[in-house]
Amino acid sequence: MGFLRLDPMMVKLIITVLLASFLPAKGGFVDFFEWLTTAAIALLFFMHGAKLSREKIIAGSSHWRLHLWIMCSTFVLFPILGLLLVWWHPVDVGAEIYTGFLYLCILPATVQSAIAFTSMAGGNVAAAVCSASASSLLGVFVSPLLVNLVMNVHSDGPSNGLEQIGKIMLQLLVPFVLGHISRRWIGGWVEKHRSLIGKTDQTSILLVVYSAFSEAVVNGIWHRVGVDTLLWILAGSLLLLAVVLLINLGASRLFGFKRPDEITVLFCGSKKSLANGVPMANILFPASSVGIIVLPLMIFHQVQLMVCSFIAQRYKTSNAKRLAQQQQVS
Repeated sequence: MGFLRLDPMMVKLIITVLLASFLPAKGGFVDFFEWLTTAAIALLFFMHGAKLSREKIIAGSSHWRLHLWIMCSTFVLFPILGLLLVWWHPVDVGAEIYTGFLYLCILPATVQSAIAFTSMAGGNVAAAVCSASASSLLGVFVSPLLVNLVMNVHSDGPSNGLEQIGKIMLQLLVPFVLGHISRRWIGGWVEKHRSLIGKTDQTSILLVVYSAFSEAVVNGIWHRVGVDTLLWILAGSLLLLAVVLLINLGASRLFGFKRPDEITVLFCGSKKSLANGVPMANILFPASSVGIIVLPLMIFHQVQLMVCSFIAQRYKTSNAKRLAQQQQVS
């Protein structure tokens, strides 16, 4: 039953939401946290760029059919399912919750957990590194374009898709590229201090969540979101993830992918990035709506970790049995 445990990051997110609920940032602290959050996100993506190994990307880039399907799963299949969910509208929980579901469907895949689960399950790790990294970079351009294409929600003040992409590039892509360029000088230090990089990753996300929920609390989020709404978000997340996993599994077998590639498709084609999604939401949506819109993303994040952890363990056990059988035969 270990897969049912909350991961440490989710516990920190819950604590951050509670802190913002009881002690939201107000007055001059709002500007301070905005500046601090922007700096933390820039540092986060700088470190992500410095961690990215060009050799691993080249090693995994040859399997074009696998990568093409993963991109389709991330940026075509997921958005279609999100639109269907909004159209179906099975429960009356407010338009912003369905906007949140559609938004999470538009996001790129997460990098760290996709690679970690692929490795645990015995999948094609080189291809996972290449695919997840490409998804994260493409998301900087594709996600805001899809938001403007399928949504009627815009950031505060006059703006358009190109302006939003420009802001996202400045805040996310430019630090990432600078970090990757700097890898030749700081790559060794980054490899030795991966735990510190992980803490930077978590801290920046927590800062963004605190700022977003502070604004949401001031605007009365908990008067609009109750336990029934949270339960529906959980159920919707489970349904969405189950459908995507089943379609990806079926597609892998239809295309004749080998078992390691099938594992890569399952874990890279079903993830959505909290690290990319929360900073983007701050740019793409009105400040008063960000907190409630990222709620489905936060819950889906935990659901995908729990479910994929269970699946990865099953693959790992199955791989061990296969290896034992092969050794007995030989």
